[in-house]
Amino acid sequence: MRGPLKKIWRDLGTKPSAALFTLVLALSGCGSNSSTTPTTTPPPPSQALQPLTNQPPNGAGLSFLLTDGSVIFQGQNSSDWSRLTPDEFGSYLKGTWSQAASLPAGYAPQFFASAVLADGRLVIVGGEYNSGNFVLTNQAAIYDPVADAWTSLAPPAGWDYIGDSPSVVLPSGQFLVGRKLDMQMAVLDPATLQWTAAGSGGKSDFNAEEGWTLLPDGSLLTVDVKNAANSEKYIPSTGTWATAGSTIVDLHSPSSGCLVYPGGCYNPPGEVGPAVLLPDGTVFATGSQSAAGPGHTAVYTPPTIPTDPGTWTAGPDFPNNDNAGDSFAVLLPSGHVLVEGNSGTLYEYDGRLTGHDHVAAGSSLLVLPSGEVIVGGTTVQIYAASGQPSASWAPTITTFPQNVARGSTYSISGTQFNGLSQAAGFGDEDETATNYPLVRITNQATGHVFYARTHDHSTMAVATGSAIVSTNFDVPATTETGSSALEVVTNGVASPSVNVTVN
Repeated sequence: MRGPLKKIWRDLGTKPSAALFTLVLALSGCGSNSSTTPTTTPPPPSQALQPLTNQPPNGAGLSFLLTDGSVIFQGQNSSDWSRLTPDEFGSYLKGTWSQAASLPAGYAPQFFASAVLADGRLVIVGGEYNSGNFVLTNQAAIYDPVADAWTSLAPPAGWDYIGDSPSVVLPSGQFLVGRKLDMQMAVLDPATLQWTAAGSGGKSDFNAEEGWTLLPDGSLLTVDVKNAANSEKYIPSTGTWATAGSTIVDLHSPSSGCLVYPGGCYNPPGEVGPAVLLPDGTVFATGSQSAAGPGHTAVYTPPTIPTDPGTWTAGPDFPNNDNAGDSFAVLLPSGHVLVEGNSGTLYEYDGRLTGHDHVAAGSSLLVLPSGEVIVGGTTVQIYAASGQPSASWAPTITTFPQNVARGSTYSISGTQFNGLSQAAGFGDEDETATNYPLVRITNQATGHVFYARTHDHSTMAVATGSAIVSTNFDVPATTETGSSALEVVTNGVASPSVNVTVN
């Protein structure tokens, strides 16, 4: 990534003017390789974006959806974390904030590998910056939301530098990370917190600046940055990479030259935008500006024969010279993709790219169980997306307890508990996938909403179809007794409800 440029832009918290953008490029050493300044005119304000009634005391940066329905935010450029809990009717707009545990001393990363695991814990690994310094740190930590505690995690053996690396939770529940500076990969066993080297044979180029999109067959799709416009697929069962064909259009931006870190000189190969799996099984991939003019997009269609590479077609360019290099995108319940341009403009993709609203450049996006999107930043906002999901995309419940007791744990099973997609993307780092089930209990007399913490999901695959999957849920001690409706929610899409009695 263009480290200094991204850091300066993010720290500004607002869209820079053309003159300021040019100055930032010059200061960061990126000016000679930069493309045309985005000239997007912010759309007029709409009712789709609303600020939260209660704002965090110090703003909110990267966010993760915990399996009890709360959202945990990293404080902007700090080791502090805060937690947003929806109100009694399940409203995040009117939710309340509480302080969460801080990271271990000396670890305040920015731009890192991350995931919510199948057991409900949050893991973060590395960081391009630590305490504001460009160091490609190899520190890591894991958060237990029940104990509200972070614990330091050792890096893979021999990994002195990790930085902003690609990562994903595999269908098995193991956490896979690619080392930024070469082709090495390692997998974390959440049960033992031990790392094991993973095969990476056949990789076309190094892992730097590339993101991984989990496909329904369990493979990972990446768009190469150094070897643009090539794409590749990783097969976890064999530990090998294979070509996924040409992206047709160039999705990467040029390198910005040497960035000095404690291990030497890192030459970024450029940037690429987020890539999101759609309900129809295709992948929408966005690009940074590869030359003067707008960023491109492309759509990947997986092959019908697994050994084939698949096919790419060019998608629409971003309007007004905008692009999405190192930017957030989420899959809306409607099946559209919400992409944040580097200008701060929010675009919905439904075959076309249409600008709707404008946020501070670098604001985080996360799909909520309500189907809304929460936008992090100095001011935290809710984006109310339009459209409805197809009924065929929803989870279904097949086996469940008809009577539950407060404070007890139960198993529930059904189909499509992990949704049809990870529903999130960001180029390389800052992974915030939400492809795991939440259990929502609504008291039928009061309408009050309670999220039962889920954990130990049977799979972390996506688009599992008619296969029966399961999870466990803990009924909160505060749940109101009586007749209630229970739903499984994934990526903001809820199952048909079933009736339960809370005792």
